[in-house]
Amino acid sequence: MAHPEKGSKKLLNAWAFYDWANSVYSLVIASAVFPIFYNKLIPEGEMLDVFGTSMKGTALISFVTAFAFLIVAFISPLLSGIADYAGNKKSFLKAFCYIGALSCIGLYWFDRDNLYWSLVCYLFGLVGFWGSLVFYNSYLPDIAYPEQQ
Repeated sequence: MAHPEKGSKKLLNAWAFYDWANSVYSLVIASAVFPIFYNKLIPEGEMLDVFGTSMKGTALISFVTAFAFLIVAFISPLLSGIADYAGNKKSFLKAFCYIGALSCIGLYWFDRDNLYWSLVCYLFGLVGFWGSLVFYNSYLPDIAYPEQQ
């Protein structure tokens, strides 16, 4: 299968559409909708019994978020090295995208009765999104500046 030439219109359009599509996650889950939903579900200052300890709900979601970023920070150098060597960045991009998408579907059942499942879906949603961005950034389009031509 022929790969589009770097900087081709088809490749630039694919990158732009993925950029547009992944902005939805940032808006809905990371900044606007999910934090409001979480604060309604678990009011600020309320204590939760999870993982054998009692902690505030705001601390719990912060710990899960931090753990997701640690996972991405540890696996990204390894997986990006493998992808560069094997030349299969697109496969890794797809895998992380599917992990994130399926986890976001799982957030439909986010509630207090299924707190562990809910937190796992939230964690893997973060890992899927941020992990996919590692490979997505490798597809950033080349912009030819006049002095480089």
